[in-house]
Formats: sequence, C-alpha cells, structure tokens
Amino acid sequence: MLICECGEIIRSGTFRDYIRTSAGPSTLTIGHIKCGHIFNFIDDKKPKRYSSKKELKSIAMSFCEKNNLNFKDIERFLIDVDRLKSIGNLTDGDILIKAFEKLHNK
Repeated sequence: MLICECGEIIRSGTFRDYIRTSAGPSTLTIGHIKCGHIFNFIDDKKPKRYSSKKELKSIAMSFCEKNNLNFKDIERFLIDVDRLKSIGNLTDGDILIKAFEKLHNK
C-alpha cells in the first residue's frame, strides 16, 4: 500500500517515469497520475505523510471502502486508527497498515 503526498491511497492510476537517483542517471519509477508526484524508491524517499486527525480519518474511510469492510470492522478500524494517531510518531501509511493488520489478527 502506498499513500501519495496528496493523501490518496494508490492502487492504480500510476505512470512510468525515469528519474536521476543515487543508483544511476536514469532509474525507472512510477508517478501518480492524479497529482503528478513522482516516487523515488531507490533513495528511500517514500512519502511520509503526517495528516491531521480529520484528514487521516477521511483517508481511512477511503481505505475501508476500497477493501469492502463491513460496519463492525470499519468501527474497529477507525478506533485503532485514532488510537495510533494519538501516539503521534507514526506516518499515515504506518497507522493504516498497523490498524489493518490488527483488524485481521483478531
């Protein structure tokens, strides 16, 4: 799972591009069609988004819809997202992944 800097969860809607990295002058990577952001995975520059609680809950709901979660699971997922956000040192992607893993490790 990849969360773009624009806040959208990316599963499709990408394009290929070549960028300069520490591995070479022309390294294949992907970009997000919606906002145009190009990812540099070679130099470990994955997007680390730290949203507000309100923005994160919106992203979490989008995540729930894309994964077809039922109402009970959505409730548990959002509670875990809120709890993990309160810790204050995790990125949005880390929070969503940990909450989703906890949901499936009942």
